[in-house]
Amino acid sequence: MLQKILFKSGVNRENTRYTNEGGWYESDKVRFRQGTPEKIGGWAPLSIQTFLGVCRSLWNWVTLGGQNLIALGTNLKFYIQNGGVYYDITPIRKTSTLNSPFTTNTATNSAGTTLVTVTDAGHGAINNDFVTFYGASTFNGITVSGEYQLAYIDNNSYSIVVNGTATGSSSGGGTPVYAAYQVNVGPVSTVPLSGWGSGSWSSGSWGNSISSTDALRLWSQINFGQDLLYGPKGGGLYYWQAAIGYAKASVSITNASPAVVTSSITIADLSPLTFDTTGMLPSPLIPGQTYYARNSTGTTFNLSSTTTGALINTTTAGTGTQTISPRGILASSFPGANQVPLYQSYMTVSDVSRFVILFGTNDHGSTILDPMLIRWSDQESITQWEPTATTQAGSVRLSHGSRIVGTVQARQEIVVFTDSSLYSLQYLGPPYVWGTQLLGDNVSIIGPHASIIASGVVYWMGTDKFYRYNGRVETLVCDLRKYVYNDINLFQGEQFFAGTNEGFNEVWWFYCSANSSQIDKYVIYNYLENVWYYGNLSRTAWLDSGLQKTPIAAAYNNRLLSHETGVDDNENGNPVAIDAYVSSAEFDIGDGNSMGFVWRMLPDISFNGSTSSTGLIPQVEITLFPMQNSGSGVANSSTQPVLSGSTYLVPETFTGQIYTRVRGRQLIFKVRSNTVGTAWQLGAPRLDIREDGLR
Repeated sequence: MLQKILFKSGVNRENTRYTNEGGWYESDKVRFRQGTPEKIGGWAPLSIQTFLGVCRSLWNWVTLGGQNLIALGTNLKFYIQNGGVYYDITPIRKTSTLNSPFTTNTATNSAGTTLVTVTDAGHGAINNDFVTFYGASTFNGITVSGEYQLAYIDNNSYSIVVNGTATGSSSGGGTPVYAAYQVNVGPVSTVPLSGWGSGSWSSGSWGNSISSTDALRLWSQINFGQDLLYGPKGGGLYYWQAAIGYAKASVSITNASPAVVTSSITIADLSPLTFDTTGMLPSPLIPGQTYYARNSTGTTFNLSSTTTGALINTTTAGTGTQTISPRGILASSFPGANQVPLYQSYMTVSDVSRFVILFGTNDHGSTILDPMLIRWSDQESITQWEPTATTQAGSVRLSHGSRIVGTVQARQEIVVFTDSSLYSLQYLGPPYVWGTQLLGDNVSIIGPHASIIASGVVYWMGTDKFYRYNGRVETLVCDLRKYVYNDINLFQGEQFFAGTNEGFNEVWWFYCSANSSQIDKYVIYNYLENVWYYGNLSRTAWLDSGLQKTPIAAAYNNRLLSHETGVDDNENGNPVAIDAYVSSAEFDIGDGNSMGFVWRMLPDISFNGSTSSTGLIPQVEITLFPMQNSGSGVANSSTQPVLSGSTYLVPETFTGQIYTRVRGRQLIFKVRSNTVGTAWQLGAPRLDIREDGLR
C-alpha cells in the first residue's frame, strides 16, 4: 500500500528516537520552510582580503557620504571594512620617546631575520601587542621601522623580529626613537589562570593559590550619526570621525613658527588629530600623540597640544610621507570633554534623544570600574558627562546581580542583562532622565552577545535554557534543550553569540561543544513556525543588517563571509560541497507484530536553486534504516541516489520512483546531499509498504 510520509516540522531530541515518531531527530545545515526541510544557503568571502585576529563583533552603518561601512573588532585589532579592504583604526594606548633602545645579538639571527630586544621602562605591553617605531637610524646593518608584533620579556623590555641579518651584537637605533603602542590585545578564548596574581587583590586565603580567568577580548561599537564610538571591554571610549576617514589623509607640514599644516581633507577648527609618517615628523611633533587644529581655514591650520595652548613651532623639517592617522581618539580628548568615563564594558547610543550610554563603568569622580553602574552623557553629546542642573547627564546603579553582562536596544526601552536578572532602562526625561525597572530575577544569560531582538521580541541563551522577552520574561520552550546543554562548554560562554536571519524568520545561536574551546555548533529557533533545528558550523561573529544584501559572518580563516550566497561552501574562494542532512525519528511501518516490507519509494524532492555546472547532476541521497524494534539497532539499510533528471533549469524538477528492498517494524528516513551545486527541498515522500510476516 502506498503511504504518504509527512513529518512534523522541526527537530526534537527531548526524548527517545522512537517517542518522537512522526518527527525529525537529527539535522545539519538544513532549515524548515512551510513545514518541510531544505538545505540552507551557501556562503562566500566578502573579499579575498583578510584581517588579523579572531573577529568577535560586527557593526554596519552608512555615512552622510553614502559609504556603507562595517566595523569589526578582533582579539588583536579593530578595523573598518569598505570595498573589501580592512582599514586598521586600532587606537593608540601610549607613545614613548626612546634613546638607542634596540639590542641585537648575532646568535639570534635566523633565515634573514634578527631578534631585536627593545628596552622601554614601564612599556605596559603584553605578549603579542603591536608597536610602531619611527625615526630609528640604521645600526648593525638593520633598520627598525614600522609596525611589529612583540614578545613580552618583562615590564621594561620585549623582543621583535626584524627583517635583515644583524652584523654585530650591541645596542643602537639613535635618538630620538618614537614608539606608538596600540591598545593591549586579548586571548582568542577564555583562559583559566591559577596561582599567585591570578585573582584580584585580597581574594583567596593567604598561602593558597586561587583560580581566575583571562577574559576574552571583546569590543563594543555603535555609530553616533556618521561617526563611530568604540572601545575594548574594560577600556576607554574612543571616537572615530568620518570626516577624517578610514584611510590615511596626506598632509604637508611646513617648518615654521608656528607650523602650518596643509591637508588633503577639510579639518574643522579644534579637531583632535594624530599624525603618522614613513620617516620623521618635524620636531617636536610625535607620531600617535594628540594635537588640535587651530585657526583652521578648511585645509590649512596650525597646531597646539591643548585646545587653548600655545601654537606649536617646528624646528626641523620632517622626512618621509606625513599623514593624518585614521585611528580613533579618546572621547576625553575632544574639546569640551567633562568627566568622560575612563572605562566601559558595553555601550550603546539610545534611539530616544540620542544619549551615549555606558554599562559597567566608573562613577563620577572615581577611577574604579563598577560592573553594575550605568552612566549616560548629556543629550546629543559624547563629551559632557557631568550631571548638572543644565545637563541631562547622569547615572544609575543596578542592585540585582554582580555585573552587567549585555544589553539589547528594543522598542522604547533598552533591555539590560545582569548575571542574575533582567532590567528595562527607559527614558523618563528630566530630572531623572533614565530610570530602570526590574523585569525578572533569577534569569541567566550565557554571554554578552547571546541576546538578539527579532520582530520586536528579545531572545537569549541562558546557562541552562532559552528565554524570550515580549513584554514579559518567558522560558522559551526548546525541543533541543537537552541536546544542546548536554554537549556544551559553558566555560567559553563569552564566545557564544546570537544572530538573526530575518529572511528566514530565524534566530541563530553559535556555541562551543563540550570538548571544544572554539565555536563549532549552532542551534536555530524559527519564530514564525515555532520550531528548532541544529548543526555544526564554525563562526565567530554575525551581522544581519538591512544595509547588506545577505547576513555577514566572521570565520576563523580571518575573513568575512556573505551567507545565503549560492549553495556551496566558498569560504576559501573555491566551491566545496556542503554536507547537509536531516534524519527522522523512528516510525512504524508494520502492523502490530508484523513486519513491513518497503519495495518502492516516491521521494518527492525539488532541486530548485541548484547551480551545478554542465555535466554535473544535482542529487541527494535517501537512506532507509529498518529496525525490527526500537532497541534492535539498524538492519540492512538501503541507500539510493535521487537525481534531478537530465536538466534542472526548470521551475520544478522531481524524481519519479525508486525500487528498494527494506524490511522491518520501524524505519528511519534520512535525506543527505554532499555534491557541489546542489540545492534541495523535501516534499511529501511516499513508501509502498506491504505486510511481511512476523519475523
